[in-house]
Amino acid sequence: MATVNVNRSVTDIFYRYKMPRLQAKVEGKGNGIKTVLVNMAEVARAIGRPATYPTKYFGCELGAQTLFDHKNERFVVNGSHDVNKLQDLLDGFIRKFVLCPECDNPETNLTVSAKNQTISQSCKACGFHGLLKVNHKVNTFIVKNPPSLNPAAQGSSLTEGKRSRKQKQKNDNADGSMTNNSLANNSGGESDSGNGTNQASQTEAEISAAIPEKTAKDDDDEGWSVDVSKEAIRARLQDLTDGAKGMTISDDYDKTEKERIDIFYELVKEKRDKKQLEDVQTHKELVIEAERLDIINKAPLVLAELLFTENIIKDVQKNRPLLLRFTLNNPKAQRYLIGGVEQTVELHKGTLMSKVAGIFKLFYDLDILDEAVILEWAQKVSKRHVSKNIAAEIHEKAMPFVLWLKNAEEESSESEEEDDESDEDNYVSSAGQRGGQRVVQRGVTRAVAGDEDDEEDDVNIDDI
Repeated sequence: MATVNVNRSVTDIFYRYKMPRLQAKVEGKGNGIKTVLVNMAEVARAIGRPATYPTKYFGCELGAQTLFDHKNERFVVNGSHDVNKLQDLLDGFIRKFVLCPECDNPETNLTVSAKNQTISQSCKACGFHGLLKVNHKVNTFIVKNPPSLNPAAQGSSLTEGKRSRKQKQKNDNADGSMTNNSLANNSGGESDSGNGTNQASQTEAEISAAIPEKTAKDDDDEGWSVDVSKEAIRARLQDLTDGAKGMTISDDYDKTEKERIDIFYELVKEKRDKKQLEDVQTHKELVIEAERLDIINKAPLVLAELLFTENIIKDVQKNRPLLLRFTLNNPKAQRYLIGGVEQTVELHKGTLMSKVAGIFKLFYDLDILDEAVILEWAQKVSKRHVSKNIAAEIHEKAMPFVLWLKNAEEESSESEEEDDESDEDNYVSSAGQRGGQRVVQRGVTRAVAGDEDDEEDDVNIDDI
């Protein structure tokens, strides 16, 4: 059987991670035509994922229904599909759900949290562990069918498993008297090979009757065994039931982006009203929710709307840890945060417009906004978040800080080119640079602070 690299972007013929090339066969005709994935079970074992995951992924990408027969390892996608196209789709699945985002190694595992409705990915090669950052319709299927679940235990197919359980329940209700008779016969301690009761069809009443016979006194290895008391079993069943209930709230994946942003808005508002936004655990919860809703980049817009007031300087200092969780090493989130700042300035134009340069300086000093993001924003006036007139005025007011930032960058690059100078010359040069920066800084501070002495301490550019 021909094999290909699991990561087909790697062309090395000695690449250690191989998988069989996908084989497909078209069966039927007319409305009953379907594509059978002949060796999907072997491919799934090679990439370390249940065969239902890539099959369901194909269905989502192609807009087709899928069928699973676990008993016979038969996986079907409705319609006629070219095997080369399916192979390309399989590569997409591997990139999103198999390869490690840090080292591109396929030695990864998926873990589902039913409580948080999240999927985590861990890599055995580099030790990476984090939330799966892929938002796809198949995520819902993975949450409902975690990798730890053995689908073959449900029947040769999911539908057949449901039918068999319903039929078994009907039989148990109809044959209640026969079950009671078999219990009476078994209580005598004798077994009849001809008329004996099949142990696999024991009812819940039989199991409950057998539990009290086991006591802690009879078990010398109690400390190493599972608690099988009625209360413990009931508690474990309740946990499973609660987990199953939690798995039914994953419809958020199918909602529009605006609806998902509204969900995040209500959560942040609730935490703010309860004064829980200074709690580290709340910060983690908000990040997880934003990633689950796939709005991690736009979340700062919501935070700006709910957290920033006309006293934005103190608001930023107070909420710096929360803001950093969304903006650190994330230029897209930083750009959306700048949009939130623009909206706040527009809302409190009379108070904040004259302090724009100092506001940006504060975000820069607190490492919430990177230099490159600010300089990129300053290149073009955009009316994406506010009116064009307001945006132009904000850019104009921010220009003293932007110029200072550019000068500081140029001076830094010039100093790196003068490494061959003497220590004394370097000392004089650096002292001159610092003096020049202080002059510009004081100019920016005056432009920002205005006549309010109480705000000058908060935005003093000398405090670099």
